Amino acid sequence: MTNPSGSAAIRYQLSPFLHHGDDRIYAPLTDRTLQRGDAGYDLVVAAREGAEIATLGPAEWLAVLADEGWLVPVGEEISRRFYLKYVSLEASSVCNQGCYFCPVSVARRADEFMSMELYERIVEQLAAYRDTLEGVSMINYNEPTADKRFLDQVRILKRYGLPPAVSTNGTGLTPERTDAILEMGGIYYLSVNLSTLDRERYKVERGGDHLPLVLRNLDHVKDKPFAPRMEMVVLGTGDERHRRDFAEIQERFRGSRFRVLYYEVMDRAGVMPIGLHPPRRGERLRGCEQTGSRPLQWVHVNSAGQCVLCCQDYHHRYVVGDLNHERLDDILSGERMALLRRWVYGIEEAPDDFICRGCIYALRR
Repeated sequence: MTNPSGSAAIRYQLSPFLHHGDDRIYAPLTDRTLQRGDAGYDLVVAAREGAEIATLGPAEWLAVLADEGWLVPVGEEISRRFYLKYVSLEASSVCNQGCYFCPVSVARRADEFMSMELYERIVEQLAAYRDTLEGVSMINYNEPTADKRFLDQVRILKRYGLPPAVSTNGTGLTPERTDAILEMGGIYYLSVNLSTLDRERYKVERGGDHLPLVLRNLDHVKDKPFAPRMEMVVLGTGDERHRRDFAEIQERFRGSRFRVLYYEVMDRAGVMPIGLHPPRRGERLRGCEQTGSRPLQWVHVNSAGQCVLCCQDYHHRYVVGDLNHERLDDILSGERMALLRRWVYGIEEAPDDFICRGCIYALRR
């Protein structure tokens, strides 16, 4: 087949990295969304249902849809592509609690601290992605404010023009630190994990009598412009006590800058004996929808400087690179990461024990 200019027409296929919903389609590699009624929506749906793409529109229109990430040329390798939108950068493995819903409570890791030299070297490489990065989260399974270098780490992120995102239990978010960060101009995002106002239950469920300290810290920050997004996450098992805790916390912080959210705990892809878990494991995988797409839009860096597949990979089974001696660009576009993307999106069949088969955020066919 040729186009009017006489050159061979490009043959297209549907991108394998699309998230198909009931009335919307998302392309993680371009961060675009098509909703029912948008130009191109019906064409993508028709292609998914088996229509011959070449018959669905003129070549110029198909090229536009390819530029937007909905179509790809037949035979083109795209599993090395990525769109870096979020980062999890863990500067230490230390957590000062042992919450019943977290793997730290069942398999605490040895204390490990990333050197500040490596930390800044990683941040410098991340700065190349300022245009697409929406947040650099300072947590994986650590408590970022338990690190004495916490303020220095925030300063480094801001110096390179990156948006710090802090998820914390609130123990180390002291008034002094809050004021110091306010003097820096604040951060992009703050999330506080607070599951109950009952001091005795808090002590049992988290392994520390920290509630008075946490409430003092939160009362200092709650009305200040610390971040454009300030959230308070109330985790529980979805029972009546969880609903009561949520209502009490919501009432206590009513009128503050905090948006109080209700979340049920999950089993962390099989690591935890409690929480939400997928109903079945046998179906073919077709993607990941945990805050975008973990393999296409995230990089997770542990305190040793290793890049791992996902935040659910608590035991670091899927290491895709080491920033102590590899470049970030090379890791994200490398074959180790590309293979995992093909597994996650069902381009190649993943092993039976692949972590995503046991995750609630995995999309399935």
